[in-house]
Amino acid sequence: MSRRASLSFLRLLYNLRWLAVVGQALTVAVVVGPMHIPLQATPLWMGIAALALFNLYVTSRIRANSVDSVSDGEVCVHILVDIAALTWMVAFSGAMENPFASLFLIPIAVAILALPLRLMSLTALASGAGYFISTLFGRELPPVAGLLGGTFGLHKLGMLANFVVSAAVILFFFTRMTAAWRRSELEVAQLREQFARNEGIIALATHAASVAHELNTPLGTLTFMVDDLLREARTPAEQQEFATLKALLEICRDRVRQLAAPAASDSGNGPREQVNLDTVIQQWQLVRPTIELHRTGSIAGFEKVDPAVGHLLQALLNNAADAGEQAGVARVDLHLSSDEGGLRGEIRDYGVGFDKARPPLPAALYRTSKAGGLGIGLALSHATVERLGGALSMQATDGRGVRVEFSLPAVIT
Repeated sequence: MSRRASLSFLRLLYNLRWLAVVGQALTVAVVVGPMHIPLQATPLWMGIAALALFNLYVTSRIRANSVDSVSDGEVCVHILVDIAALTWMVAFSGAMENPFASLFLIPIAVAILALPLRLMSLTALASGAGYFISTLFGRELPPVAGLLGGTFGLHKLGMLANFVVSAAVILFFFTRMTAAWRRSELEVAQLREQFARNEGIIALATHAASVAHELNTPLGTLTFMVDDLLREARTPAEQQEFATLKALLEICRDRVRQLAAPAASDSGNGPREQVNLDTVIQQWQLVRPTIELHRTGSIAGFEKVDPAVGHLLQALLNNAADAGEQAGVARVDLHLSSDEGGLRGEIRDYGVGFDKARPPLPAALYRTSKAGGLGIGLALSHATVERLGGALSMQATDGRGVRVEFSLPAVIT
């Protein structure tokens, strides 16, 4: 059982223990009061007080800063304290004749779900020992005449109350534990999917670095050739065409250089050079000149950002542009804004949207519904936002297309 699960279980025991204290106090008050059953009230009130004092200690333990260090052994000790208190209460209220003696089974059921085998066995032995001690050394229930049909009638009423209490405790406890277990299973599944995606991204990054090394030389050669063609151009149209081609080659070479930037930074060769978001958008428009970009908003203070933010924006813009082109609408809406909380962006395409029964997030690597797509854009975008501590969401628009929203904290600058 993990420490987080142990802490959750400790809090659950804490709440159940307060219910037990209140229930036992009311029961003792009614039995020795209006019902006038001759029990020794002092030992019973002492047991209830001791259990309440222990729970006050648990209150301080839960609120303490060291609560993260809770272990399975500590949880087991808490259950043993509950067994000891139950042993005391049963021993002074009828021993084995007490209809609530079967409550010794509840700590065993609880331990089966919450503790490892060794501590679970210890709990079972303690419950058995508590039942044996309360039966062997406890005080029998004194005879009760006339009340609810005598002693046996009172015993039957107690058995009914015991069933109700046991059912309520088991239902409450097992419902909470089942919910916690399902949450843990969901978290494990999400972590497993995230790990698989990150493994794929690492493999993709390794391959990209190799390809970047191979592309660097031919891109440099092409740049020199275009420079010669630009100098020899005879008409303004040729000059414009070769200038555009040179700009595209420069963008390609910048992408190749940026592939090595994270490795250089991680190796201690200096911080990563930040990029200008306006420049990133201009370069994207140069690569996708057929797309009509409608931009709104202001990013004052966020002009220079981590290169990963530039990659994120380009990937989302490319996805939106591809979706719009497939639907015959070559348009993308971009809204960027910033404040002291960070950078926020909204990108809308005019494509056919997505199936609500199969939402695109959380994104999986190499899964795509786009014809000819690689299935890496959305997955890389999602991973980038997670790494930067932000959030990414997608929803269908009122008309056609999809709206993608992301928010990034101020620490990205």
